[in-house]
Amino acid sequence: MFRTSAARRASRLARNFATVVDTAGVKVAAVDNGEATSAVTFLVKAGSRYQNKPGVAHALKNFAFKSTSKRSALGTIRESELYGGVLSSSLSREHLALTAEFLRGDEPFFVDVLSSFLTNAKFTRHELQEYVAPVCESEATAAAENPASRAVELAHILAFRQGLGAPLFSTADNHVTVDYIKDFASSAFTKDNVAVLGTGVSQETLSKLVEQSLGSLASSGSLSSPASTYFGGETRVDSHHGPQTVFIGFGKTGAFSPELAVLSSHLSPQPSLKWSKGLSPIVAEIPETASGQTTEDVKAAGKAAVAALKEAGNVKGEELKRAIAKAKFAIASSAEGRNGLIATLGPKVLSGAASTLEDTLSSLDKVQASALSQATASLLKTKPTYVAVGDISALPYADELGL
Repeated sequence: MFRTSAARRASRLARNFATVVDTAGVKVAAVDNGEATSAVTFLVKAGSRYQNKPGVAHALKNFAFKSTSKRSALGTIRESELYGGVLSSSLSREHLALTAEFLRGDEPFFVDVLSSFLTNAKFTRHELQEYVAPVCESEATAAAENPASRAVELAHILAFRQGLGAPLFSTADNHVTVDYIKDFASSAFTKDNVAVLGTGVSQETLSKLVEQSLGSLASSGSLSSPASTYFGGETRVDSHHGPQTVFIGFGKTGAFSPELAVLSSHLSPQPSLKWSKGLSPIVAEIPETASGQTTEDVKAAGKAAVAALKEAGNVKGEELKRAIAKAKFAIASSAEGRNGLIATLGPKVLSGAASTLEDTLSSLDKVQASALSQATASLLKTKPTYVAVGDISALPYADELGL
């Protein structure tokens, strides 16, 4: 019952959000449920897979809210604080997200702040050297010292090489210059690469503000990315930071797969009842990586994960129903909150995809045992991606886990 209620609430939100308006060439979508606070996100197709040089997308992300022709970086901070707002930027392999959260009614100022970065950023050398580069270095160092983050980054490089395999972080070795950043921004900051998403603000209000602020943006650019092909592979990295870690992955590129979503839910060790062991075939907590304080713990967890995956092709009956219900709940609950709604539906808005949350949930209901078995067999036929980070003299090799 709880899962059904979550799905219904999320579907109501998604229906309101699903109406996308083309405003002067920019896709705009908003949902307003009377919240006291509002948020606007500019979602840009400027993830690391599109960058013209390693590290440029990361540098561009950290240039957000620096000097523009309208405001200095300090001016942006001070004015935002006077309004009580919060500005943030984030980067994935697909998208750059620029977000402003603020009190209802202050959307004219914050839409102007977001849009000015796309239309009037100065990209000064002194800001790159004094502010942007140090933050990039700090974030890259933190990621490198986190075994799970490092394993995921290495896994992408191994699995895809180019495109999705492009590095997410910028390091001093990348020698990123202002000219590279400007070139990348000019290619990415175009109307066809931007979607504006709002919560706590009406569609009409947001569309008018976007038309005023982004009307001068170029209609299209030269942004491109190599087609992503899955290769797989194995690598080992000696590290003395954090727990012993291995990453096990199997690649698939393309659109959302309901069969793989159900498979993921079946293998998830997260119990439905807090503090209980749950019914997952994997006892250790293994999302994308297996981590432990000792190499023996990691080896045991890795073997359990591989064994569970090989047995997943036999899932049917009540086990299949349970996995489908967990998958539906995970997707529906992620769309209930503001951040989850943007993460779930934002890429669909940007790509112009017509699918809705109801379509996604309905596709999960249609997953049959035979289709799940076929999807599992197809994954197991591919070359796995395996990364070990930690004491590589003792961490297991892929074949020791049954891969």
